[in-house]
Amino acid sequence: MDLGFLLHALIPSWNSVAILATFFAYLAIVGSILPGKVVPGVILQDGSRLHYRCNGLLSLLMLVGLLGIGAKMDYISPTAISDRGLELLSATFVFSFLVTLVLYAAGCKSSNQGSSLKPHFTGNLIQDWWFGIQLNPQFLGIDLKFFFVRAGMMGWLLINLSVLARSIQDATVSRSMILYQLFCVLYILDYFVYEEYMTSTWDIIAERLGFMLVFGDLVWIPFTFSIQGWWLLSNKAELTTAAVIANCFVFLMGYLVFRGANKQKHIFKKNPKALIWGMPPKVIGGKLLASGFWGVARHCNYLGDLLLALSFSLPCGISSPIPYFYPIYLLILLIWRERRDEARCALKYKEVWAEYCKLVPWRILPYFY
Repeated sequence: MDLGFLLHALIPSWNSVAILATFFAYLAIVGSILPGKVVPGVILQDGSRLHYRCNGLLSLLMLVGLLGIGAKMDYISPTAISDRGLELLSATFVFSFLVTLVLYAAGCKSSNQGSSLKPHFTGNLIQDWWFGIQLNPQFLGIDLKFFFVRAGMMGWLLINLSVLARSIQDATVSRSMILYQLFCVLYILDYFVYEEYMTSTWDIIAERLGFMLVFGDLVWIPFTFSIQGWWLLSNKAELTTAAVIANCFVFLMGYLVFRGANKQKHIFKKNPKALIWGMPPKVIGGKLLASGFWGVARHCNYLGDLLLALSFSLPCGISSPIPYFYPIYLLILLIWRERRDEARCALKYKEVWAEYCKLVPWRILPYFY
């Protein structure tokens, strides 16, 4: 691919803008009207709490169904996304940049003193734009933070399905492509089955909405998590049966740790007396769970995330480092985030956190880190 072609492909077309706008409009409408479990968020500092309509799974299934019908009737092309990958990437990046400028400007003008909308300034314009200045900004009653992460996860699946359609049309479907697609579908469907667990994650309850989160949700998740699929479109990776079984084992272990840890944390926050692995939970200072996965490592959910990321890349074999961009990046990111988490928890919980660290000395991987 020459540089001129690459630069031309990165210029957003009206078609790519229309695809993006239609996608966001669909999510905004169905997210507001489809039935779903209404989940209360955590109690904020001012005593208020947001409520989230968790209808992401129904929204996703309906969207895939509508796209399938449209493709069957030749109204839309199943490869529309894969044919415009770079255009959509640049269009989404531009949108992320512009929307965070609007969020910053709106936050600067806000006089709201509630926990969700009270502006937080550091005095550094770049830092405030990057990390955001409001916790839970909304637009037309839609919580933007929850909306953007939902859009990113759905976008990842839609890119993968379009890549799969292109692979089928080109007659290049391989065991590697099927394995990669299967793992991603299971992971994304699981996310939406347990969508309510997202309401108790650090991103939702503590991170303000700035470019870091918006770019991460809308650009980074769908376009970098799908690199393996793009790579398999033009590269072959022959897997032995033993390699397939080993890959499935890595995925299963990653899923059990990731989902198990997050489920335990979510349940504990809702009911601190709920049993963990069939036993009463061990709690440090009445605040910190030290049972189950959280008694093994302080950020064991990150270990599950890393194993899952690795399982998405293993179907590509080891002939190129490109498909391993995601797990390598994630390792760096999660170590950085774990350090930020540790600093915040030490500041928030003080001696309780010190006691927890003494009881659970391992950060992510037991007996190693």
